[in-house]
Amino acid sequence: MKISAFTFIKNGTIFGFPYTESIRSVLPIVDEFVVNVGVSDDDTLDRIRQINDPKIRIIQSHWNDRMKVGGYVYGQQKMIAQFNCTGDWAFYLEGDEIVHEEELTKIVDACRTHLDDERIEALTFDYYHFYGNANSYLDSPGWYRRAARIIRNSIRTTAPDGLFWHVLTDNNKVSRYPKSAHTGASIYHYGWVRSEEAMNRKSENVQKYWNKNHSRIDYGEIDQKIVREFRGSHPAVIRAWLPKEEGLFRANPGHILTRREKKHRFMLHLERWFGMELSKKHFDPVTRE
Repeated sequence: MKISAFTFIKNGTIFGFPYTESIRSVLPIVDEFVVNVGVSDDDTLDRIRQINDPKIRIIQSHWNDRMKVGGYVYGQQKMIAQFNCTGDWAFYLEGDEIVHEEELTKIVDACRTHLDDERIEALTFDYYHFYGNANSYLDSPGWYRRAARIIRNSIRTTAPDGLFWHVLTDNNKVSRYPKSAHTGASIYHYGWVRSEEAMNRKSENVQKYWNKNHSRIDYGEIDQKIVREFRGSHPAVIRAWLPKEEGLFRANPGHILTRREKKHRFMLHLERWFGMELSKKHFDPVTRE
């Protein structure tokens, strides 16, 4: 069995991504790591080269800044990297996503367990969306709690906006979400832990790919009811990168809920009342017989 990993990144240093930590977090279990580096204005390419691991294979690309429909440039760049993977499985990590060293064995075991079960097209992970500091994460139907991050590399797939996959069927005339099994592991997502300055710098530069205008991001403007205390341990590779704040992140007490936040708060009540799980899922879970 061969496992590939892949990602794409551009201006990772300027935008505050822990992208080298992300890459290093899965190097022990993969046979190759394909990194698609967009032409950048910083030292992103040099820093990836400095990891100096023979498993890393770098591709350099130019982004199409004229493509401003629904994040399709992200989809293009993701697939450029994936199309260069040669493994049985292709493990996608974004530049702010980390895997815990204590769960690496679970991931390999899941890949091996489902290798010969062609019903399983993807493998999913639970998610910790850290927010504001390293001690806090978000729990809301508005923040996906589980996502596919490993895809079977022998099926036809595409990524409409880079975040999720579609499987192409019926001679590419029909697409659907991949059929999946769970790894038993988690992805630690740290994008909303970087400084507000870096987050706003990123937003100012990437919203154009979604045909949107930048609105200033203030971490304090969030529903306090969805902020939870994290009581576990962080992956060793990311600990030095994390800010040193202590305690639960506190939102602005005068924050006025948006319509979207009101909707998600109501959905959260439904989950608690009826034992439901209502977050968006871009995969189709397969029940084992």
